[in-house]
Amino acid sequence: MKIQIINGPNLNLLGMREPDIYGSDSFSEYLELLKKQFADIEFSYFQTNIEGEIINKIHEAGFGCDGIILNAGGYTHTSVAIRDAIKAVAAPTVEVHISNVHSREEFRHKSMLSAVCKGVIAGFGLHSYHLGVQALILSNTKSC
Repeated sequence: MKIQIINGPNLNLLGMREPDIYGSDSFSEYLELLKKQFADIEFSYFQTNIEGEIINKIHEAGFGCDGIILNAGGYTHTSVAIRDAIKAVAAPTVEVHISNVHSREEFRHKSMLSAVCKGVIAGFGLHSYHLGVQALILSNTKSC
């Protein structure tokens, strides 16, 4: 099984940025743990602060992998273009958030992406990614 993880803006600062919300571990540290927990899965990882690069990666991965785990960061609440990219590809996408977006500012309560994703996982810290992988496995997706 091949899974593409895509992280959006400011997630390159995990481990340094607002540790009370996002924790103190970097994503690279967590990704190594995830790879050990799911040794039979081929993970690809991509992070960018640029909306168009997220769209390009969704297009690239969306026809060659078994699933996408996407934490679009702030673009979750604003990007029709990312929504359209998710909808356009064959691979199912799981929307993931480290924090519980519904316990935060009002503007974070609305996702432009949720309706076109296989599911949404939020509020479990970096463990949200682990749950996203499990969701893709359990959904028994076909190869793209």
